[in-house]
Amino acid sequence: MALFSSNKRVVFQPTAYGSTRRRRGIPRWLVLILTGIVLGAGGLLFLQKSYGPPRLTAEESERLHQDLNSANIDKQRLQSQLAQQTRDLEEARSTLSGQDGRLEQLQTRVNSLQEDIQMLVKDIPPDPRGTSPGIRAAELTSQSGTLNYQVLVMQDDPSAATFEGRITFVVEGRYPNGRSNTITLDPVEFNVDHYKYVKGSAPLPDGMTGRLVTIRITQGEATRLVATRTIRVR
Repeated sequence: MALFSSNKRVVFQPTAYGSTRRRRGIPRWLVLILTGIVLGAGGLLFLQKSYGPPRLTAEESERLHQDLNSANIDKQRLQSQLAQQTRDLEEARSTLSGQDGRLEQLQTRVNSLQEDIQMLVKDIPPDPRGTSPGIRAAELTSQSGTLNYQVLVMQDDPSAATFEGRITFVVEGRYPNGRSNTITLDPVEFNVDHYKYVKGSAPLPDGMTGRLVTIRITQGEATRLVATRTIRVR
């Protein structure tokens, strides 16, 4: 029995290799997180440098700022011009609208005057010779060296074909020295549907003053008289 007995107490050992004490250090999970952060930041810097927009220098940044300010100024100027042009357009539209109204009023008045003229034309005495077209009325005035004329030529039938003719003035007058003479002025071409005023002025030679005028109307290139009338000059 003495062989198997001992005075030493047996202490429980957690392992067969004896007691061990774990060293305290950085946790593995913290190392992994820090490693991931470093790799991520490095990758981001690499991507920005390789594929991202290049970074501007201070001079380039200042130039870009100036260009931006200039663009804003141009934008404001263009907006101001656009606003002014818009106002001008509105004023033009307003003016045009007013002119349209005025034009309508004038057109109404013209139509009324035309109706009045048609009524007056019916009351004009016929050509004494009874021709058509005929010389219905004439007003002639003369100053030294000039004959002013206004002749109403009219066809009896309002629906008659357009008459194309020439009007010639044979002027009897007196020169400043008292000598009298008769001259024929160059013909004036005209055309008339129902009625027309042939008016104008013609020079007389050597300061002549007309006293009596014979009006002759021919058709086209023909010389045969279609109408004639003698009018005293006022």
